Amino acid sequence: MILLILGLILWIGAHSFKRLAPGARARMGTKGRGPIALTILASVALMVLGYRAAEFTSIYTPIPGIGHLNNLLMLIAVFFFGIGSAKGVLADKIRHPMLTGMVIFACAHLLVNGDLASILLFGGLGLWAVIQMLLINSGDGAWERPAPGTLKGDIKNAIITLVIYAVVTGIHVWLGHNPFMGTYA
Repeated sequence: MILLILGLILWIGAHSFKRLAPGARARMGTKGRGPIALTILASVALMVLGYRAAEFTSIYTPIPGIGHLNNLLMLIAVFFFGIGSAKGVLADKIRHPMLTGMVIFACAHLLVNGDLASILLFGGLGLWAVIQMLLINSGDGAWERPAPGTLKGDIKNAIITLVIYAVVTGIHVWLGHNPFMGTYA
């Protein structure tokens, strides 16, 4: 559980560094991107290793039959992750598409995982995303909407979403958890 918590702390720290220490981050310039990216990768590795090593401690039992909703929400979450980059119609409709995607991702996983490690990991990431949105909204002022995109951008994002979703599903299966099995009764 320690590795999982350390991973969460690193994740939050790396993503909050610019906001918490703007002077230090500015002094790093573009050379700071590498260390920040490596810190984020290390945080993900620690979260995965910590999650997989954590002892199973049940806190609640997921609702039987909720697995399909989880998979649908995950597809939506992955789509949201790409909205900002896709330059589609939705880009100027949603202020924080990646953070919103993270909240959907967290909720989807909490629907089907009621153990302590899952609550720490997914609850922690979801809470982090909500707090980030609130901090950005209060600190950055009014949202300057990007230029409206095209439907072609959203269609491209949808296709990329399906590919990424398939890859992520494959990784889950490779790690020993088939997201299409369980909580479907």
